[in-house]
Amino acid sequence: MDRRRQSESRPNLSEVNVVVDDSTASSGRLLHLHALSIDSASLPNANEQMSRWSTLVLAYKTLGVVFGGLVTSPLYVYPSMPLKSPTKEDYLGIYSIMFWTLTLIGVVKYASIAIKADDQGEGGTFALYSLLCRHVNIGILSSKRVSSNSSLSHSMQEGTEKKSRLGIFFESSIVARRVLLFIAILGMCMLIGDGILTPAISVLSAMDGLRAPFPSVSKSLVEALSAVVLVVLFLLQKFGTSRVSFLFSPIMAAWTLSTPLVGIYSIIHHYPSIFKAISPHYIFHFFWRNGKEGWLLLGGTVLCITGSEAMFADLGHFNQRSIQIAFLLTIYPSLVLTYAGQTAYLIKNLNDHDDGFYKFIPTAVYWPIFIIATSAAVVASQSLISATFSVIKQSVVLDYFPRVKVVHTSNSKEGEVYSPEVNYILMILCVAVILIFGDGKDIGNAFGVVVSLVMLITTILLTLVMIIIWKTPPVLVALYFSVFFVMEGVYVSAVCTKIYEGGWIPFAISFILALIMFGWFYGRQRKLEYEVTHKITLEGLRELLYNPGVQRVPGLCFFYTNIQDGLTPILEHYVKNMKSLHKVTIFTTLRYLLVSKVAPHERIIIRKLGLIGVYGCVIQYGYADSLNLEGDDFVSQVTNSLQMHLQGCSDGLTYDPVEIQEEISDLEHTKQAGVVHVRGKTRFHVGKNCGWFDRIMLAFYEVMHNNCRSALLALGVPLQQRIEVGMLYEA
Repeated sequence: MDRRRQSESRPNLSEVNVVVDDSTASSGRLLHLHALSIDSASLPNANEQMSRWSTLVLAYKTLGVVFGGLVTSPLYVYPSMPLKSPTKEDYLGIYSIMFWTLTLIGVVKYASIAIKADDQGEGGTFALYSLLCRHVNIGILSSKRVSSNSSLSHSMQEGTEKKSRLGIFFESSIVARRVLLFIAILGMCMLIGDGILTPAISVLSAMDGLRAPFPSVSKSLVEALSAVVLVVLFLLQKFGTSRVSFLFSPIMAAWTLSTPLVGIYSIIHHYPSIFKAISPHYIFHFFWRNGKEGWLLLGGTVLCITGSEAMFADLGHFNQRSIQIAFLLTIYPSLVLTYAGQTAYLIKNLNDHDDGFYKFIPTAVYWPIFIIATSAAVVASQSLISATFSVIKQSVVLDYFPRVKVVHTSNSKEGEVYSPEVNYILMILCVAVILIFGDGKDIGNAFGVVVSLVMLITTILLTLVMIIIWKTPPVLVALYFSVFFVMEGVYVSAVCTKIYEGGWIPFAISFILALIMFGWFYGRQRKLEYEVTHKITLEGLRELLYNPGVQRVPGLCFFYTNIQDGLTPILEHYVKNMKSLHKVTIFTTLRYLLVSKVAPHERIIIRKLGLIGVYGCVIQYGYADSLNLEGDDFVSQVTNSLQMHLQGCSDGLTYDPVEIQEEISDLEHTKQAGVVHVRGKTRFHVGKNCGWFDRIMLAFYEVMHNNCRSALLALGVPLQQRIEVGMLYEA
């Protein structure tokens, strides 16, 4: 088997459907784009090459995309707390909790530890899961196993020579592997839920500032205005993250600077000694005095760290260094000072907590701050929307989610993606949340559930990475796990009491998403199992072609198959009914690996199958690889690779050079005669022997499969070149 360095190609067909915007696709420059994408990943060598100035510019852009949700949390944290006759000591305790939550979870966990656990530049719970799968054999999808011929498999084997006991346990236990997959799926679903609730609560909280100076403004009008703002925001998504961040970063910079200045004014004017609350003993006194009521208030205080997951999930859009600089030098100090100012005001005005943000704004700067706050709330929504696009793309290419259109909006950064279908679904759900659950406290309760569960899932997966991959000393692992698991576990226990008060919203969203993902995964797995069981061997293909009734017709045929160690059963169905096969047939398989990126020289793998005019082609991709090809480019790159392979064979002693030259000549002639792309359009035949579970899940899969995007669209294959062969698989 020969491997040739090729530029980027597009995926096969029954597996994925990532589509590239025509405005950004550039044939003939794909290798250059790949180099740019590697530079954009948060890898050490990339950081070394970037100048200080470009890093600072990138850090500035993160304000508009990554940190919007986090830095605007003062809008709704205090209003979301169910405070009853609070005292000065209560507010000091609450500020102490928020300060240490921001410090431990924001600075220590995300900015210092989690951000280093990227999977070749990609972040998020799915990236952590794929990182684990690359180092230990814990994946449960046989279709995602790395080919033994790929050097990626060798690197995985080398990385697991000294396996930890925990890694061995996961490899030997199918139950543990399924639980791990469920945790990763749940984390992704919760992050999407975050992308729905962040825009709703941020914009609604900001627009609520109209009601103080204008008492005649009704709550319904505020909700309607918030919905209009969100619709405009979602309509802007198609222009891409770079354009959006360039527009939004000045707004967020103004917010990040103005709110701490107001906070400093409030501290000096109301309670200069507020920073004594940094002492942890105020936390202990708070819980000692309030008991259960204090524990329930954690459902509101957890919102101070909302959006911190975007620091990790948005790694594909930026890099480690830029995110760390922006958070540590601007976002963290801004939040500490803003919350200090809010708390100082509330200590002197104990019952103003229901409007804890706008009440502490001085009258002289009220309207400028209101304009900045409303604009910043829009920006806050962007960070989670971008993260949602990223995780959906990862799920699609790993075959955990039905095919949706994914458009790459940048020709230099692969992480910048946009999905029209996902975008409009998010828009509808966000507007529905505002119009149906207009009460900020209900949305805050739902938001708390999402924030705490996503943090807890990241902690669990990151602990496994530390043990299995990083080989961190057990003492440090125990310290990390005990601190963050206990802290976030307490937060989760508090927010779960709010299930009946709006907290059920993210659970409902996550349940629907998890059902879609599991149903799609189950159907794909059953299909793959059938194809592996009924695959056609090379000997079987030889018998089919030697049948006198079967003719070899002129032309080049790409016959798509999901399995690599054999041929799809659709082939036998096709040959027996059509009584023909094209003179040159390339059996093409797309292999998505559980890695972020595949090296260019490993992309296209060509081999002869021992029959004249019959070849095998494997195209390997990671979930973050850019797929920038149109149909003609795809054909040209594969045929060029095949010619190089045949020329390499002619230099050896195994093949007859004259025969090789004839094959190269046949390849050119058949390409000129016409190209056709053949793929199977299979359905399950659910027989009487199938159980009720199979009947339900396979029927659900068929509904999704019939309504998702056609895989052939991913290659830009012209309509007149497509052939779909129908076949029923016995369930």
